[in-house]
Amino acid sequence: MNILQFLRIFWARRNVTLAAMVATFIGAFIVVLIVQPRYEATSRVLLNMLVRPDPVTGEVMNARGAGPFIDAQTELIKDYSVTGRVVDQSGWLSDPSRIRAYSRRPASDTRDFRRWLAQTVADNTVVKVIGSGTVLEITYKGPTPQIAAIGAEVLRQAYLDQSLAVRRDAAAKNAAFYSKQADAARALADTAESAKAAYEKSTGIIMQGRDTDLDSDRLASLSGQALAPQMAAPAPQSTAALQLAEIDAQLAEASKRLGPNHPEIIGLKAKREAIGRVAAQEAAASRAMMSGQAGAAAISRALQEQKSRVISQSEQVEKLRQLQSEADLRREQYRTASAKAGQYTVEAAVTDTGLAPLGVVVTPAKPAFPNKPLMMGGSVVLGLAMGLALSLLLELLNRRVRSVDDLQLSDEIHCIGVVEEPTGNNTGRKLRRALRGLLPQWVGAAT
Repeated sequence: MNILQFLRIFWARRNVTLAAMVATFIGAFIVVLIVQPRYEATSRVLLNMLVRPDPVTGEVMNARGAGPFIDAQTELIKDYSVTGRVVDQSGWLSDPSRIRAYSRRPASDTRDFRRWLAQTVADNTVVKVIGSGTVLEITYKGPTPQIAAIGAEVLRQAYLDQSLAVRRDAAAKNAAFYSKQADAARALADTAESAKAAYEKSTGIIMQGRDTDLDSDRLASLSGQALAPQMAAPAPQSTAALQLAEIDAQLAEASKRLGPNHPEIIGLKAKREAIGRVAAQEAAASRAMMSGQAGAAAISRALQEQKSRVISQSEQVEKLRQLQSEADLRREQYRTASAKAGQYTVEAAVTDTGLAPLGVVVTPAKPAFPNKPLMMGGSVVLGLAMGLALSLLLELLNRRVRSVDDLQLSDEIHCIGVVEEPTGNNTGRKLRRALRGLLPQWVGAAT
């Protein structure tokens, strides 16, 4: 069949096509009149943590963590923790119409009223990422423009409030944990300092720093004096005297902030007593050397005595080093835990979550559904397509000969003539005959 045969069929069945178009148009018109309109309002949130450092921690989110973070934020907006806030702030728990709708729910629905309303909010919410991935667009659907606009604004604020609450709660838990760890580390540090001070007092060995003790320092000093040439100049102040002055300064400073029975005060006093004895011995030896009573023999004798003393107390010195290391470790743990606790305490009081509202919510001027021009125009197109399809179906069920082309059943059967019906005064018939005369091969007239 050629295109002209289809056109003849459609023209002959034009009433069917017209009826289908009218029917679909009327149906669309009725739907537009009775369907509940749906308005959509949008609000936007700027994700500042993706473009600038965190104001508290100073951290910047990298590109690898941005995707999972955005997915988590998208799910959080529809989470019950956020939608429940929307229900509370909108006052829906006391709305009679919603109470009646809740009472008509299916018996299989066992959700409470607040969760049922929160699910309604989640169903009417659409979240998507726009721009370069730094802006979240929240769309809320409502039956009126005002409800849609208020819903979008309340939903955005609830999301910001929940994000701040989540960050504060997590920081508060971490602060409490590290505060507890800091208290435990401080107790262990005090115990280690007390054990070290008691061991120094019992052995009379004083650690200088972390690796050497006072007797080893004195041995090094005597070795230097024995190797150095004797000079007439006055001897410099001994190491023990300098250390004694430093301990006095530390003791005076610690006494201002600590009690007399504090382990640190007790340790400093024990260290001062031991160093005081060594300083007195060094002062006596220095005076002896300056007066010419001992000379090189006195220095050599003192050096040998100091060597014997250092060798005899090597085990106690090693034990004291271990105690010193333990005390240093506990102090470092206390400082680290205290710093973490302070950081999380500050973060628990933060007011900036790295999220910021972007722009204002605009009340929609027209509904997003139904789109009246689209539905009415689409109904006409749909009716036309249905009418044409129905016309072809009717033609196939009840085939008719409408032109010479319809008689070309095979190559062996030919049309030898066309008998025209009398025209009379029928204007339509006259017009069709004139058209066939002008275009005989197109309209199927005999040639």
